[in-house]
Amino acid sequence: MTACAIEPSADPGNSGAPRAGCSITAAGTYAARLARSGQDGDSWYPERWTLDGPEPYAVPLPGNQPEEAGTEVQPMGDGRVLVHRVAAGRHVFALLYPTGPGTGELPLGAVECPADTTGPRLLPPAPGGERAYALAAGPRSTVLWEVAGGAFGPERVAEIPGRCSGGVWLDRTGRMLAVDQETGGRTKAVVVDLERGGEVSPLLQIAADSDDRLLLADPDSGLVLIGSDAPSPGRQRLGWGVLGSTLPVRFPECLRMPDCVVTPFAIQPGQVLTPERCAVALRVDGAFGSWVGVWRPADRRVRHLPAPEGWLTGAGLWTPDGELRLPCSTPQSPCGVARLAAPDAGGGRTEGANDAGDEGDPGGPGDAADTADTADTAPDGSGDPAATAPSTRASAPGRPCPVPLQQAPLARLVTK
Repeated sequence: MTACAIEPSADPGNSGAPRAGCSITAAGTYAARLARSGQDGDSWYPERWTLDGPEPYAVPLPGNQPEEAGTEVQPMGDGRVLVHRVAAGRHVFALLYPTGPGTGELPLGAVECPADTTGPRLLPPAPGGERAYALAAGPRSTVLWEVAGGAFGPERVAEIPGRCSGGVWLDRTGRMLAVDQETGGRTKAVVVDLERGGEVSPLLQIAADSDDRLLLADPDSGLVLIGSDAPSPGRQRLGWGVLGSTLPVRFPECLRMPDCVVTPFAIQPGQVLTPERCAVALRVDGAFGSWVGVWRPADRRVRHLPAPEGWLTGAGLWTPDGELRLPCSTPQSPCGVARLAAPDAGGGRTEGANDAGDEGDPGGPGDAADTADTADTAPDGSGDPAATAPSTRASAPGRPCPVPLQQAPLARLVTK
């Protein structure tokens, strides 16, 4: 397998993330996907997978007619499956559930969008599994819809200025949602507070003229994966940071692999005090297919693993003890889960890591080993990020709002 540089995908509709082969609840209990049916495999039906038992099993949920290939499906926390269909220009939502030999369907209602608005796209499953949300982007603003879990069908939750995409949950209550907001020709990640009427506040700005997107976040450790062109104008790179940290966003050299699209899809949970030890699963798409990369911020390399046969590409979850579970489907095993153990991160101090666990933090002027990373993270290309670093803005007292990840002065800041 040839080495390749990591680049987030350029798909503007979903923050650079290719669509995964299935959707998994935040708790990892259920998954849902569109499966092929018919002799030629040219028709589709929703399928629910149960993942929390001794063995995974699938339940087909075919409706009265085959689904379109573009139908979105999402598992709910109670085992039902949300479907998003498009019919006569209307976006129709319903919940499917097994009823013995058949499939029950609970209509939720429809959303009609203006002609200049993209149709709503489902956001990743919300924590708790009781509600589901979608974004409908227009030329000047984006509407956030609650499409499942409300009392009266789809409801408008907020209207966000600009054209928004992506969607990453920052907590385990389903309150704080990060989206990528495009305004004035630049894209920045912002936070939408669902308990404050959709109040929007800044989250991620590395440089004033950079495009900064949030790709993935872990609520336990605060570890976030971002895509930004701040270190290489016009070319997205993959970086990492910690919510609330005063240390800068890092862009490790090991996460550069030319001619490949790399998408982070799962972070190991439960590492509350050690975000640098969280294992991150990467989907790597190259000329020879797709495979899995495993990386930790404390490491200086990505470990490449062959994708298991039948992997529902881009889907998976970590257990707190470091097992990566990848849903797979083959003719011999239509519903299976491959289990991969994360490589050890090592118990000692990682070379180049400071006491707070930030790999490759340039820190003081004597850190010659990190000269390349220092130059990469300078927004103005000067090699000295501290020269142009805006200060980090703290949250208002008492509000569970994340601290914006901005370029912090490069000093060894250690908090105990």
